[in-house]
Amino acid sequence: MSTTNDTHGKVDQATGVSTTGHEWDGISELNNPLPRWWLWVWYACIVWAIGYWILYPAWPLVSSATPGLLGWHSRSAVAMQIADLNAIRSESAAKLANASLEQIEQTPTLLSLARAQGRVAFADNCAPCHGAGGGGATGFPNLNDDDWLWGGSLEQIQTTIEHGIRANDPDTRQGSMPAFGKDGILQKPEISAVADYVRTLSGIAKPGADFAKGKEVFEGNCAACHGEDGKGNQEMGAPNLTDGIWLYGSDKATIEYGVTNGRGNVMPAWHARLDPTTIKALTVYVHSLGGGR
Repeated sequence: MSTTNDTHGKVDQATGVSTTGHEWDGISELNNPLPRWWLWVWYACIVWAIGYWILYPAWPLVSSATPGLLGWHSRSAVAMQIADLNAIRSESAAKLANASLEQIEQTPTLLSLARAQGRVAFADNCAPCHGAGGGGATGFPNLNDDDWLWGGSLEQIQTTIEHGIRANDPDTRQGSMPAFGKDGILQKPEISAVADYVRTLSGIAKPGADFAKGKEVFEGNCAACHGEDGKGNQEMGAPNLTDGIWLYGSDKATIEYGVTNGRGNVMPAWHARLDPTTIKALTVYVHSLGGGR
């Protein structure tokens, strides 16, 4: 491959166009002018860019940027859009705000509106823990089933959303599982025995040699919260141990870990972050996922 400049000024015999003097492997570059339309588009883009620099914020300064003659910026534009949206929604929002939870569920138009608004609020605030469809994950309750730690009625769900679980709120729901092993309340053989016993309550395991010992440990340490029959206590957030639904897992090692180190996840209190109407809509939406009572 070679490049030469000795053809500059020559005319290509095939096209009758002069060459630029650049040649690659015997192929000369023709000195054709750029298309007129392309040049005009290029000039228009230059004019547009200059106009944009003058009218809109464009050039960075030491601590700010040029404001532009129009004084426009994205923050004020978004604020105006939100204000316009709130004005459009104000009538519907007022209806939700003035209606009780029961009235919302009994009125098809309000129910549809609450579900739509609640779905958006759920996706923005709740889905990171409970999943996009409310199916939950290890340590985060499934909101689609009928197993509720703190109750599944409209009022109970609203209270949970407003004040959270073990949150930094004076009215938050309290109730943590003690660390029986870590705090020296139970020894390893006792923890092993009670884990085996708990697994028999939901039919996962059959009674074994340590059944009596595990039942004794359960009645002396766990029944106060979970009940003598292991069916739980929603006033304390103690789960039902007989239904086969497990928040952290049902294998013996996981149960032993929970008994040893305790359990107590935190759910934020949303009343300071979400307005009352949004909390109402979120309550109705969660209640409608399938497990609400």
